[in-house]
Amino acid sequence: MKWRGLFAALTVVMVVSAFSLPGRSQRLSDPPVVIDLAQRSAARVRDAVRFPADAPQLTLIGSTAIPASPIPITEPLSARIVYDDDVTARVAVSFSGRIVTLKAATGDSIRAGQVLAEIDSPDFGTASADLLKARADEQLKRLAFERAKELGSGEAIAARELDGAQADFEQAQAERIRAEQRVANLNPQGLPVRGQRVSLTSPVNGMVTERTATPALEVSPGMAAPLFVIADLRHLWLMIDLPEHLLSRMKVGSAVSVECDAYPEKRFTARIVQLGEVVDPNSRRIVVRARLDNPEARLLPEMFVRASVLQDSGSGVKVPNAAIVIRGNQRFVFVQTAPGEFHRRIVKLVTQGGDFSYVGEGLAGGERVVTSGALLLDAEISTRADSDS
Repeated sequence: MKWRGLFAALTVVMVVSAFSLPGRSQRLSDPPVVIDLAQRSAARVRDAVRFPADAPQLTLIGSTAIPASPIPITEPLSARIVYDDDVTARVAVSFSGRIVTLKAATGDSIRAGQVLAEIDSPDFGTASADLLKARADEQLKRLAFERAKELGSGEAIAARELDGAQADFEQAQAERIRAEQRVANLNPQGLPVRGQRVSLTSPVNGMVTERTATPALEVSPGMAAPLFVIADLRHLWLMIDLPEHLLSRMKVGSAVSVECDAYPEKRFTARIVQLGEVVDPNSRRIVVRARLDNPEARLLPEMFVRASVLQDSGSGVKVPNAAIVIRGNQRFVFVQTAPGEFHRRIVKLVTQGGDFSYVGEGLAGGERVVTSGALLLDAEISTRADSDS
């Protein structure tokens, strides 16, 4: 019996000594009975759990690597995407006529100066004919006036005839100017004209996003909609509906993170360029305009999106609220450190929203955070702690 007792005591000493050797770290997979013999590791065991590879609990646990990102000032705000007017042209006409040829369709890429349609315009025909007539009449009156001046200097004609020739020439000049102004008013864009056929061209590079022009359509000034809308969709405007109590926290130049339902995993960036000058009396909101980068032209005008205005400095980890476990005044998340191995961390929240919160301390960007099954892990750790006690 003495030898059996001595052997048991020696076994316990050897186990404890093995875990005390330099360079050996304790693993969460060690049997709970053995780990409990090392008193300095008890706290770590209570905050970690490890499952074998075939454990059924793993089917209920999901984790995602979440990078650090700038922290938003507010909850996501409703916003709408619109055309950037600086790179958008709404092509209409300033004359009457009829479309005889269409050379661009919706979705076509267009270069500045490219012909969109050809229009037959009697207005241009009449105006051009009047201009040619006025120029010819002016030339004739100018020659008559010059001859009258030569004859008048030698007193070959009366002064009254010289005055009449001068008046006729000045009237012809005025008529020519009027005819030129008429043509200029009909064609302020300087469109190419052949007779009474006008080539309607694009003033900018971009894509045809809208077209109301149809073959044989009668066109005229003041139409309800432009014939073509040409826009560069790589640059858009973001119109944010801002509650008035948040206006003091906004400033020109602040970065904006944009999310949309069409691309739930993608984040777009924008920057505030203008704060609204008036408050909508019905919604009590202010429209804030931001310039939106859309290099792949994924976002489209009139999309509804969610916009988060970001702080100028600092970053955090955006985690879903389902990943956060609350115990008293403390907040926890679980981090997957190896296959089947999860550690519970105390974290501090910077902001807390309806669906997501930002962790400022206790979690580093890029770690795999348990986004589903956090309550299961917490219950498992609590159960083990209760059984150990």
